Amino acid sequence: MSYLDTPKEAQAGDDVTRQFAADRARHGYVANYTRVFALRPAVLDAWAGLNGAIKAGMDHRRYELATLAAARRLRSSYCALAHGALLRQRYFDAATLHRVAVDHHDASLDPVDVAVMDFAEKVAGDPTAVTAADVETLRCHGLGDMEIFDIALTAAARCFFSTVVDAVGAEPDAEYRSSLEPELRQVLTVGRAIATAGRSNGSPV
Repeated sequence: MSYLDTPKEAQAGDDVTRQFAADRARHGYVANYTRVFALRPAVLDAWAGLNGAIKAGMDHRRYELATLAAARRLRSSYCALAHGALLRQRYFDAATLHRVAVDHHDASLDPVDVAVMDFAEKVAGDPTAVTAADVETLRCHGLGDMEIFDIALTAAARCFFSTVVDAVGAEPDAEYRSSLEPELRQVLTVGRAIATAGRSNGSPV
């Protein structure tokens, strides 16, 4: 599940018990990342607050596309699978999402979506390489400065989460083996392999 020894549920404090129960109520199981963050449950609560604040000001589809672009650039299988699954459930058929995941420039996306994913990918990969021209490109597609800032926040926040879960060896939850089409599962596994059945209790990040 991860490289760390994480708290057993029977010995966990109230905050961890609450977080585990919230996972089970929403998804029916406890995510590997939640088990890792049980070492510091206040940090998981803080992450949820930060991520929720970022998402609250954004179009949900745009948030998910930006997150997928950042996760792919960071080679985070966990986040690419989780947010790819959400995009599959809500916005795209399997074939279209496969094209987006392989190369969003060749997926018949609207030009503004391509620009958003380009920007998020650049922020996640090398923020010092972002130029005024990159920002101006987004403005030319009709985005205001707050919307542009939201994309930067989305990608930067993903750097925190993806880096933490990969640094401690947290495996993407085994449930992704059955919840996504095989072709999608393959293309969204951009880093660590998905946990094998029996080793994971998972949920979207």
